[in-house]
Amino acid sequence: MSRRTSLALAAVAVVAVAASTASSAGAAPATPAPRAAACTPTLPPGTQTVPIRFAGATTDVQVFVPSHRPTRVPLVLDLHGSSSNGPTQAGISDLKAVAEREGFVVANPTAAIELPPTDPPLAGGSWAWNVPGVPTTAGQFPPAGARDDVAFLSALLDQLGAAACVDTRRTYATGYSGGGRMASALACEVSDRIAAIAPVAGLRAGRPAPDEVSVPEVQGCTPREPVAVLTFHGTADGVNPYDGSDDLRWGYSAPVAAQTWARLNDCRTGPLRTTLTEHVTVTTYTRCAGGADVEFQRIVGGGHTWPGADEPEGPLGPITQEVDASETMWAFFEAHPKHV
Repeated sequence: MSRRTSLALAAVAVVAVAASTASSAGAAPATPAPRAAACTPTLPPGTQTVPIRFAGATTDVQVFVPSHRPTRVPLVLDLHGSSSNGPTQAGISDLKAVAEREGFVVANPTAAIELPPTDPPLAGGSWAWNVPGVPTTAGQFPPAGARDDVAFLSALLDQLGAAACVDTRRTYATGYSGGGRMASALACEVSDRIAAIAPVAGLRAGRPAPDEVSVPEVQGCTPREPVAVLTFHGTADGVNPYDGSDDLRWGYSAPVAAQTWARLNDCRTGPLRTTLTEHVTVTTYTRCAGGADVEFQRIVGGGHTWPGADEPEGPLGPITQEVDASETMWAFFEAHPKHV
């Protein structure tokens, strides 16, 4: 049994317990899936580049399509962190391996705000997302005319949805760091299109209040529909601090972000805290509107890193191997299709 598979067993167990708790507590039952319209996919299996048309330009997006797939296939947007790019993020998360086994599509788009190159430089360059209302890691607000990334990613969903025959009830988003903040923004801005999100080291619930960054701005996140949330955050994260910062780019703490999503989703049970492993505790909120549960995995001593990533430890801190974010999030996504 591989390390990734063994870690997945614990992840699935946590999701199953949460789902059972929600069901026994009277959570909203799953509604039957509507009859899907006929669709013929035009994308072959494997990793490929798909051109996405937006605002008069064409952007190439790395996409992985599994070799076996249902008539309507789930889609996971996997968004890179600041000073990174789509193909680099695909290597960090390795969601392709999970997608091939489980039968879902993964899209790894690249942002459009150019940042100074890393040392050593990344193939594909260093880029940042235009997260609504906040500065980039460079400390500046996006320049006038910067690509509207909520609109761009919505266009991606439209075009990739048609080409891959995506199930609109099973469209999800994850992201690392700045990509987690961007995935959070999608849940706030286009909640009707996203069933669940799973940010790593980047969950937000709208931008920090400019006059009091320790809390979210009330009008900063007003989803029209509930969106299920799973997040992972290390207590030793030095980039997006677990306990928050005085920076408008980050602001309030990771627990406050999860609590705010529990409020936005009208969760009626929680927080319920359990111990998953020696250094990982899980806080869950259930009996939420539309079955949109909220789950927060706190990693004691974890850095600004992707849990379970198969890469050497670097300047961003420890990488826990006690939980596998990629396996865990798919178990969560699979349990949380759109119910409304």
